[in-house]
Amino acid sequence: MKIIKTTKELQTEIELIKKAGKTIGFVPTMGALHDGHKALVVRSIEENDFSVVSIFVNPTQFNNASDLEKYPRNLDSDAQMLDSVGCNLIFTPTTDEVYDVDDIRNRFDFDFGGLDTVMEGKFRPGHFNGVVQIVSKLFQLVQPNKAYFGEKDFQQLAIIHRMVEVLGFDVEIIDCPIVRQIDGLALSSRNERLTSEQRKNAAEISKVLFKSRNFVAQLSVQELTNWVINQINTVAGLEVEYFEIVDVVTLQTANSWDKPNVGCIAVFCGEVRLIDNIRYSI
Repeated sequence: MKIIKTTKELQTEIELIKKAGKTIGFVPTMGALHDGHKALVVRSIEENDFSVVSIFVNPTQFNNASDLEKYPRNLDSDAQMLDSVGCNLIFTPTTDEVYDVDDIRNRFDFDFGGLDTVMEGKFRPGHFNGVVQIVSKLFQLVQPNKAYFGEKDFQQLAIIHRMVEVLGFDVEIIDCPIVRQIDGLALSSRNERLTSEQRKNAAEISKVLFKSRNFVAQLSVQELTNWVINQINTVAGLEVEYFEIVDVVTLQTANSWDKPNVGCIAVFCGEVRLIDNIRYSI
């Protein structure tokens, strides 16, 4: 497995791979890898001739400088995990290698078609501009045939699909299921920041979401929304930032159960912000 830090080195490798007629699978990450990331990489390895993982904590998608500073960075252990499953190449650039001064100073402009006005977009303005900015740059550099993203970041995944369509990237986006711990907690790099007590409380988020599916036939969308928020807010140390039940395609607030919907949630567990989602159907 190679570890590459410069775009020049990466472009040389990609040219060789393309000339050999090999397919490229790509998993973009911010590091602090866990079994959820591992599942994405394993699938990439199974479905492609060559697999690339990027590890880059992207500053343009953080609204909070403190959150950026506290984001866990464990390159050595990340590399060991990736090597153990057969990853071919890690791209781990510095910020200066990816962005010039204008990239950092000026907000990346993109037409989200309304996908950015709800949920994460409402509470983290500019976040998805940074996501599209970095993923589009990485797609240009890696030139993957397939790219793998987890469904835990449901809104982000919808936006990546739109980005590919709008910007015309020739890459297939592969949606991969949420990977959870035995108690249901969605795997996240942020879980590393939880104390043992917080970790126990955080598991209640998924328990409430799973239980909420039992009430779809009995409650309206708004009633179920209120029920989920109230249930989670009664758990010590948890505070819901938002919970919205939205159309799986448009991400706009659902008014009925007539179409497939997904409930997306962000919860503060102490100072750690966790997200999750659950699909609903009649």
